[in-house]
Order: sequence, then C-alpha cells, then structure tokens
Amino acid sequence: MKNGGIMNQRERIKTVFLYGIFICYIFLLIKILFLSRVSLLELFNGQRTLFRSINLIPFYSIREYISGSSAILKAFAFSNVVGNIVIFIPLGIYLPLFKNDKRVITNLLFIFIVSLFVEIIQWLFGIGVLDIDDIILNCLGGWVGILGYKFSLFILRDEKKVRTAITILSAIVGLPVILYLLFMVRLRL
Repeated sequence: MKNGGIMNQRERIKTVFLYGIFICYIFLLIKILFLSRVSLLELFNGQRTLFRSINLIPFYSIREYISGSSAILKAFAFSNVVGNIVIFIPLGIYLPLFKNDKRVITNLLFIFIVSLFVEIIQWLFGIGVLDIDDIILNCLGGWVGILGYKFSLFILRDEKKVRTAITILSAIVGLPVILYLLFMVRLRL
C-alpha cells in the first residue's frame, strides 16, 4: 500500500510538472505568435496602423521566399519556414500525453484548428498575415511531434515510460529553452 502511494505521488508530480511546462510553452507561443511584432500595449492601441494581408494559395509564400534573390530574404524565409514547423512540434508531443484520444488524425485536426485560430487572430489584430502556408507548416510541425510521441511509444512499449521520458527531456531540454526564450529574449511591453 505504501509503495503504491509513493508511485501515485510520483505520477501526480510528473503530471503537474508536465502541465507547468506546457503552460510555459503556451506563454512562449503567445509571445512569439502575437507579441513578437507589437507590444501588449501597442496591440490595443487604437492609433496603431494595422497591416492585414491574406494568402490562401498553398505554398505561394514559400515559393516567393525560395525564388527571392536577396540573401536576407532567403535567411528570413528559412527561419520563417523552420520556425513555423519547430514551434508546433511540442504541441504535437504534449497533446497525446494530455488527451485520452491518441489518434493522429484527431490530434492533427486540433493542431490545425489552433493554427487557424492563431492566423485569424493575427489578421484581426493586424499583427501578421493570414497565410495558409503558416497553417500547413504548423500542422507539419505538429505532425512531427505526434510521430515523435508515437515512435517513443513504439520503442518504449509503455505509455508510462513515454510519459517519464518526455518529462525528463522536458526538464533537461524543454524547460531551459522555454524559460530562456520567455525571459531572456526581449518581450516588447
């Protein structure tokens, strides 16, 4: 009985820790996706000039980036493409941990809805382009995260071991990176 209580307490600590890291990750998403171009105060400033643009043609932005001749544009394009993929990988990893429905398509649909919501909010507030390419890249990143989770489950063959492995990786890699980006990289307020 005593050993079962200790294990149950460890599972609770892991769960609280994972939710804590996930919340920090959500704050990082908000910072990068909504507050990287304008400050929180500027976001609601009625005098601010809004920039609104929509791209509904798949791969149009990516093609424009690739065909650009400027080295600066190509560097921006690379960071934009990679950034849109990388930023949603953790969401793909954490979703199967927190949801009972572990199906790839269900989690990918959730990631699509989150990405679409982000693009619409950016467009409404005039802080980004509503771009189908961003949604595609975000979904690709989420899919990579989901596949990473599934691959871990295939290798470790036990959901508790996967949860423990993700907890350890989150503590060693994820949390330091998230905290660095949240607090050391300047947030415009």
